Amino acid sequence: MTTFLDDILTHATTRPDAPAIVTPDTALCYEDFAARTDRLARALVARGVGPEQVCAVMVDRGPEAVIAMAAVLRAGGAFLTLNTELPDQRLAAMVRTAQARFLVTTPARAGQHDLAIDGPTVFVDAPDASAPLRPVSPRSLAYVSHTSGSSGPPNAVLLEHRGVTNYLRFVVADYQLGPDTVVLQLAPFGYDASIRDTFAPLVAGGQVVLAPRSTLLRAGEFVAALRRWGVNTILSATPTFLTSLRHSDLPDLRLTVSSGESLRPFLVAGGRDRVPGRLINQYGPTETTMTSTRFAVPAVPDTTVDLIGTPIDGVSVHLLDDELHAVPNGGVGEVWIGGCGVARGYSGRPGLTADRFLPDPHGAPGARMYRTGDLARRLPDGDLVYLGRIDRQIKVRGYRIDPAEIEGALLAHPAVTGAVVTSGTDAGGRVFLIAHVAAASGQVTDAALRAHLAMTLPHYMIPRRFARIDRLPTTVSGKTDRRAVTVDGP
Repeated sequence: MTTFLDDILTHATTRPDAPAIVTPDTALCYEDFAARTDRLARALVARGVGPEQVCAVMVDRGPEAVIAMAAVLRAGGAFLTLNTELPDQRLAAMVRTAQARFLVTTPARAGQHDLAIDGPTVFVDAPDASAPLRPVSPRSLAYVSHTSGSSGPPNAVLLEHRGVTNYLRFVVADYQLGPDTVVLQLAPFGYDASIRDTFAPLVAGGQVVLAPRSTLLRAGEFVAALRRWGVNTILSATPTFLTSLRHSDLPDLRLTVSSGESLRPFLVAGGRDRVPGRLINQYGPTETTMTSTRFAVPAVPDTTVDLIGTPIDGVSVHLLDDELHAVPNGGVGEVWIGGCGVARGYSGRPGLTADRFLPDPHGAPGARMYRTGDLARRLPDGDLVYLGRIDRQIKVRGYRIDPAEIEGALLAHPAVTGAVVTSGTDAGGRVFLIAHVAAASGQVTDAALRAHLAMTLPHYMIPRRFARIDRLPTTVSGKTDRRAVTVDGP
């Protein structure tokens, strides 16, 4: 089997001078991208990288980060991309749970973070090596991505080549990407949407534009970037981000892909009129290789339901009851996802893996399906309607968060005796986090709590609001009564 990386490297022969990666300062053509990827891959193999070896990639946003990820795959290993903006304790936990043994970085980044990696460090501009490169198995580990962990540390999800290759090739074909595609990469490295944003346009032979996220997140700067580079495709935008844009800002956009949050509030507010060209709503958890279903939003959408569409190629979706029986047509069931995109499971978490990944009775021998914790029903035309979560997980700005991880971090503060994290929705339909905190003595300031959380959690997991409570309400059985914890207003 060839992989999506083989598709990309083919363009170095057929379109060697075509721009592949563009930044405000430089442009890297396909021929140079392939040559630098090959050189670093051989250096990695010479240092011991091979199948099932996880390499942490700590490289600032730019062409070198893409080369590093591609080179790890070319060497036969799997990459764990680290977001350099995260706190060191968080990064170290990700390295530990992923069992990363190698570090790929730059001289400027080396030594800036204490990642506790015992194995070799390889620089992106490593010298030539003569180590041989071998074909990659479709069942080999390709990358590791993290989700919020209810027990504290983030969960490391293990994804294989067959899943990401199937998905990226589907995106290129179904979304009609080609050599003229120009994608503005919005997602931060370390977040799995960045894999789609970065590699899908390269599989298609198009361009990926990497600009500083600090400017892209401001509407005026974002529009200026679209016009400067002739961007015609956005593969990763949350509805929250799209609310800041106007139709007149996006005249050349052919395709916008929404993911990470419910699209319905955006559509209810008339958001479809803001987006020219095609608008596609994607759904899928990290554990099933980014996306499992997609829905092409019509010009006049149905805003009464939250439509997530039908499965992508190679993926199956089952709606099951508590006993894992298929629900009747039109009935509500939990979403279970099967097919080639299903992850192996969680690194070092056999119990959690056994709970979430079960044998798929509808698949081939040995196939498994993933329990999403989401509820849905299927319409007569086959489209799926998303109905919310069974468990406590919350989606905020595209990030899937387990409130228990934030609660655990709050309880690590010496003055906090109880904590419950819930969510609210503001007037614009945006979801945000609320921390309800009980303190042992005195008043702990919001600033002190934010500073405490920032030591171990990424910014998107720090609550917008902190509410003080005397004590946590409990049920008759003595458990925390989360439904009784409320706060007035957004």
